[in-house]
Amino acid sequence: MKKFLAVFAVIVFFSSCSEYQKALKSEDVEMKFNVATKMYEAKKYGKAIRLFEQIAPAYKGKPSAEKMFYMYCQSLYKTEQYYLAGYQFESFASSYPRSQKMEEASFLGAKCFVQLSPVYSLDQTDTYKAIDKLQSFIDTYPQSSNLAEANTMAKTLREKLEKKAYENAKIYNNVADYKAAMVAFDNFIINYPGTPYKEKALFYKLDSAYKLAINSIQSKMEERLKNAKQAYLTLIKFKADTEFKAQADEMLARIDKDLQQFSK
Repeated sequence: MKKFLAVFAVIVFFSSCSEYQKALKSEDVEMKFNVATKMYEAKKYGKAIRLFEQIAPAYKGKPSAEKMFYMYCQSLYKTEQYYLAGYQFESFASSYPRSQKMEEASFLGAKCFVQLSPVYSLDQTDTYKAIDKLQSFIDTYPQSSNLAEANTMAKTLREKLEKKAYENAKIYNNVADYKAAMVAFDNFIINYPGTPYKEKALFYKLDSAYKLAINSIQSKMEERLKNAKQAYLTLIKFKADTEFKAQADEMLARIDKDLQQFSK
């Protein structure tokens, strides 16, 4: 019995391959569609894609075009071709705005850009696109079963942008461009008032202001020392027991000492 089943499976496999090869070479669009559908349903997405791509131009405007393009989008998504899938889902949503698959297409289209979003240290163009797509989905389908997942993904992406903004500001401090660092940290705190990086941002603004001040020419030192002292007070006001208290207090002692020369 087992031998019979094995032989039967081999026959089915070669029959399927033969059918697929015939469809690839055939000029019969309907045959290609039927075989592509079989490949899709069998989760052989790569083969389905090749056939869908062959018939896509001829299928536009046909009654079964919506089904064909939806399966094509899904096949691209399942094979992790997210750039192409995202584009095709957008095209599907634009072409079939009344489709029952519209909500799903909008969600998966947004999800494609989420998948394309790189680590925070790289260019975040796709992250911004993903957030825009997710927000559009959230606004359009507030009752969707995918709403919670969409909100979670949007939150994660915004946190990634937040971290990038913080790290970008910190780079200025690291390379001793203290003026730029102070501006960048101010902008960061304004743009992300509830950020978990606020304590660190306030400390590194203090650090930048302090180093700028103590390395200044005499004519600019007093004003910059006062700015550094204000940065210290802002940090302590935000969190009196900051993890940077010891370092901040050492800076304050030097600031107060250097300010004495201007009070005489």
